[in-house]
Amino acid sequence: MATQLVRGMGSFFKGCACSRQNRCAHPYAIRYRDAAGRQREEAGYSTHQAALDRLTKVYEEKRTTPRAQAELKREIGKQRFGLRFCLAHPATSLRAGSVRTVNQVLNRHILPVLESRRINTLTATVVDDFIMPMEERSAGLAAQQNAFDTLKKILLDARRRGGITEDLFAGVVPPEYVPRKITIPTLDEIRTLKAASSEGLRLVIDLMSGCGLRNGEAYAANMERMVADNVCRITEQIEGKTRERAPLKHRKLGDFRETPLPATVRDALLRFEKEHGVDTNGYLLRSQRYSYWVVGGSKPAVDRAYHGGAAGLRG
Repeated sequence: MATQLVRGMGSFFKGCACSRQNRCAHPYAIRYRDAAGRQREEAGYSTHQAALDRLTKVYEEKRTTPRAQAELKREIGKQRFGLRFCLAHPATSLRAGSVRTVNQVLNRHILPVLESRRINTLTATVVDDFIMPMEERSAGLAAQQNAFDTLKKILLDARRRGGITEDLFAGVVPPEYVPRKITIPTLDEIRTLKAASSEGLRLVIDLMSGCGLRNGEAYAANMERMVADNVCRITEQIEGKTRERAPLKHRKLGDFRETPLPATVRDALLRFEKEHGVDTNGYLLRSQRYSYWVVGGSKPAVDRAYHGGAAGLRG
């Protein structure tokens, strides 16, 4: 039996059939209308006071929500989960490489399942069932986790803007991806690979093995980034597909990090500058992230060195 409170506040009740519900151990549930006018139910309140406190909080939130804001939330909730809605999310306002990755995840895994749904019809059950179609299509765990994380970012932002009023991820178990073990090449493998490489690729290998740079960061080598004899400042990378300079991975434009610069790597940079020069902006590798054999080395020789075990340095 439901208990009616102040008009517009909602009610709390027990769904059991016990004759003396005020003494049974079953939890209370509440029923109310949110700021967008949609009826909601929540369960799991151990006491009537806990249920009442939740109703009071919801009621106060509705009273302090301006009508225009409530209408905006209602309109967000009516939108369909399509590409336009997803691309308006802050997670998609990234650099070119990240945007391509997000678009691939949306088009391959998310939109085929959720595109026609209205935002306010999404529930925790829908989210919980989202992974199943990917499993049926034999998508790997890494792809599943990437898709789940992208969906979560978009829906949490929709909730922040008021289009969704409940936590859709409460109790949902995300896919768990365990990356495979990375093999670090030995010094002998590095020497073998350098012996079969061009001068440009040897410099890239020195920067990656000596300073811990990613391959895209190594291809953006710049003499002006040597901020001290033993310090190198990493400010950008060469993006893999566009071959254009881009911010560091997971960082904003202008962010940087610094890494120790071993004497051997500094000498390699200075030697390359002396023999090949730099462009007007200080960049050493004007070919900028070609395939590892296009830089100038012998492809068969590099292949042999690569497959010999130096897989961690692939360009």
